[in-house]
Amino acid sequence: MSPRKTYILKLYVAGNTPNSMRALKTLREILETEFQGVYALKVIDVMKNPQLAEEDKILATPTLAKILPPPVRRIIGDLSDRERVLIGLDLLYDELTDNSLVTSFEAPLGDEDIGEGDS
Repeated sequence: MSPRKTYILKLYVAGNTPNSMRALKTLREILETEFQGVYALKVIDVMKNPQLAEEDKILATPTLAKILPPPVRRIIGDLSDRERVLIGLDLLYDELTDNSLVTSFEAPLGDEDIGEGDS
């Protein structure tokens, strides 16, 4: 089994607003449940560091950015829709792909529908 990818994420918030706190809480729950040990999260308060928001072209908060692995993806909002967050950041797709590969290896040998060279 290959090592899992490490996800580098940035969450841009504007102080302790209800939407910012909800986004942070929801994101931490998702990361601890689905990506335990394979992520790094940096929370950036644009009220304290407006230059970082400007450099990264952040126009609204909260905004979640997946920096690595490529491609860079962003989601704006309180992140309350868990599935939308996972799909929007290409996280759910990767997990589904990894699970389907494991399932295909568990098939009994000699199955005729498993061909060599298929990708």
